Amino acid sequence: MGFGQGLSGLNAAAQELDVIGNNIANAGTVGFKSSSVTFSDVFANSQVGLGVKVASVNQRFTVGSISNTGNSLDLAIDGTKGLFRTEDTNGNVLYTRNGQFFADKDNFIVNAQGQRLTGFGLIGDDLQALTVPVGNLAPRASADVTTRANMDANANPVYETGVTEVLGSVWMDDAGPGASAQYQYRIGSTGQISWFDMTNNPVSLPDGTYTATTDGVTQDSTTITLATTTGQAASPAGALGESATVGTAYTAPIIAHPFSLTDPESYTHTLPLTVYDSVGNSHQMIQYFVKRPGGGGDSQWDVYYALDGNVVNAATPHEITYDTAGRLKTGTNANLVIPNPGGADAPADALELTFDYTGSTQFSGDFSYNFTQDGFPTGEYAGLSVDTDGSVIASYTNGELRTIGYVALANFNNLNGLKAFGDNSWIETGASGQPIVGRPGTNGLATIKGQALEESNVDMSQELVNMIIAQRFYQANAQTIKTQDQIVQNLISMR
Repeated sequence: MGFGQGLSGLNAAAQELDVIGNNIANAGTVGFKSSSVTFSDVFANSQVGLGVKVASVNQRFTVGSISNTGNSLDLAIDGTKGLFRTEDTNGNVLYTRNGQFFADKDNFIVNAQGQRLTGFGLIGDDLQALTVPVGNLAPRASADVTTRANMDANANPVYETGVTEVLGSVWMDDAGPGASAQYQYRIGSTGQISWFDMTNNPVSLPDGTYTATTDGVTQDSTTITLATTTGQAASPAGALGESATVGTAYTAPIIAHPFSLTDPESYTHTLPLTVYDSVGNSHQMIQYFVKRPGGGGDSQWDVYYALDGNVVNAATPHEITYDTAGRLKTGTNANLVIPNPGGADAPADALELTFDYTGSTQFSGDFSYNFTQDGFPTGEYAGLSVDTDGSVIASYTNGELRTIGYVALANFNNLNGLKAFGDNSWIETGASGQPIVGRPGTNGLATIKGQALEESNVDMSQELVNMIIAQRFYQANAQTIKTQDQIVQNLISMR
């Protein structure tokens, strides 16, 4: 009996040393999970046990240290629950914690064994092999342009039509029926008098006698006799033939600046931006903001649009108004349709643009702005990255990013029920149960850390201590065999 017990102990100790040696050998293997031996005693129909046996070899699925590598397709599972799901060329499904992946000649994302990393597409939950995108990203024509700007409330208005100097203004009440009205006048170099309303629009007053008033109250002492609408107007303040000045205000000349790209005084602010047509060609779009003379308490601005130096709405500028608090009142949106923006050399679809000025203001201060537009040119594939939720994101030379799929993770109710397949991978068994597959971070699954790898979880210090213990275990069992042998020798020598 003693020989069998000691021999079982030697076998158990030898297997434990094998496990410890395998752990130490794989201390540098990415994603490796160390193992430990579970022993159980052997009993028969006797009071004394028959020795020991190895009940199982269990792997410890604790998380190893995560180290950054900088390689775009290196992936680490940041948590205990989750295994990468891969497929070999024969269609066999394998599971691994080794996240060293790269693109093969067919643009599939594979590991060193050629097993393809699987995941989900953008639509649906069907599992498929993930690939690296090829070809150019199609351009997108600009459609929506948002502009949030502050117009300078103190900017000088720009007049479309000019007015020479105006010498004065007066309230006048017609001697006949009619309400009081305020007019302003201008005397020309030949002594001719011309009349205008208070918005600088010329008016034609009929012949007659007018009485100047102040705020609608008749002032008889300032009667104005108008011989003709174009003649010299006498301004007697008292007796007939005596002269007096009518009104003392002076308005400086107003110089006309109709809108023109070549006249910087015909617009107040400019805002250049780049837009793209349907084939990806870029065009310079400049918004010209023109402050107009106010009326009715609101401030009016006209907006002209020029594409590649050509004004596209010269006859119908977009009108924007602000209230007395500087808030946008009207003109929130403007729509433009520009046929064939590329011309004969680069024909493209009509450029349909919607300008949104929501949030724009007119406060005292410098012109400031922030704008966005949704178009972009074509771009070449530049690189790949993986987000924490498993999103596989492709980047392009035009600065655009596109999610092309999601890495899948699998978990099992009994990880130790998996069967080691070699090459640091496992396969499903009946003892492990069916895999629970999902996106990282969902259903209790771990998250992904991109450009990083999970190192082996072997604790070298612990393994060396376990080796010493196993060595003592082996030596002690060998000693029981030696002692049993001595006893047998003594029995034989008694003969």
